[in-house]
Amino acid sequence: MNENARTTDHPARKPPGLRERMRATVQAEVVEVAHRLFIEQGFDRTTVDQIAAEVGLSRASLFRYFGTKEEIVLGRLVDSGRQIAEALAARPDNERPWEALRRAFDVLTQANEQAPQQTLAYLRMLQETPSLRAGHYEKQLSWQELLVPEIARRLGVEPDRPEDTRPSALAAAALACLDVAATAWVACEGTVPLAMLLDRAMGALRD
Repeated sequence: MNENARTTDHPARKPPGLRERMRATVQAEVVEVAHRLFIEQGFDRTTVDQIAAEVGLSRASLFRYFGTKEEIVLGRLVDSGRQIAEALAARPDNERPWEALRRAFDVLTQANEQAPQQTLAYLRMLQETPSLRAGHYEKQLSWQELLVPEIARRLGVEPDRPEDTRPSALAAAALACLDVAATAWVACEGTVPLAMLLDRAMGALRD
């Protein structure tokens, strides 16, 4: 199957309207302010009322943009999952699934290199806050669901054959390696590049 054979034509996406753009702008401002407060004060010691006051929203209005305080932190993981899935789908067809997964994670490692201290603080907060750690796990399960169809395609597995566990196993193992690398990166205060730690983790299962 050539590259063009597995792509379908999609109608051009309608550009977001004014309301959607305004909503996105407010959400981005809330995230920026909240993350600053979380880093300065800690997640548990920062209240929703504080965040709302700094942004100029009421508590009720803030909850119309984010259902929970945790979602302010975890919302960005939804976009990260989509980016990884898109990067995986864009890898060459002749690339083995494990290598394609590793290269798809470059979208995260490269982004982290642009702002390492902010990313370290973000990951440390995820790891040290029980409610965020649980939410992070749930988000990564959704990442796995996004990755499995493309891995199945590369393995020649029909999507409606749940008895073939290889696609899910590969996706779960790769994400576990990513978690191990991120934990080590925080522990060493970023002195070893995340990409190198991820290479080591994923390489251990390839050797």
